[in-house]
Amino acid sequence: MGKLNNRVKTAIEQADLYPIATASNTGHPNVIPVKFVLIENDDELWLVDNFMDKTLTNLEQNPVVALNVLIPEQNISYQIKGKTQIETSGDKYQKMRDIVLKIKPDAPAKGLIVMHVTEVFDCWPGATIGHRLDSNL
Repeated sequence: MGKLNNRVKTAIEQADLYPIATASNTGHPNVIPVKFVLIENDDELWLVDNFMDKTLTNLEQNPVVALNVLIPEQNISYQIKGKTQIETSGDKYQKMRDIVLKIKPDAPAKGLIVMHVTEVFDCWPGATIGHRLDSNL
């Protein structure tokens, strides 16, 4: 399993939007921007479903996702891959709703995509592009 190191977690906390990519079971791709990505721990991210449609359909068929953390002005780009589960009730779902609605009271926060991190890569152009990141950094 992949782990989020401190640099990646800091970047996640600083980014504004997060492109996420999914694919159907036949390989049909879909990419959307997500506003809320919450760090639950070193190997679990929470992606908030405010307006997902095709993304949810893809995740129901093929529960894998790739997320990009991009902060160009800091020369930062990370790709995080993982397996997902969709939650629309329960403790995690309610905790996510409480967090999101405190920040943005009119957000739908209709679902939670729990992402179990499997791999993290550096994606910024340079000598380490494409390298898998060590969780100890």
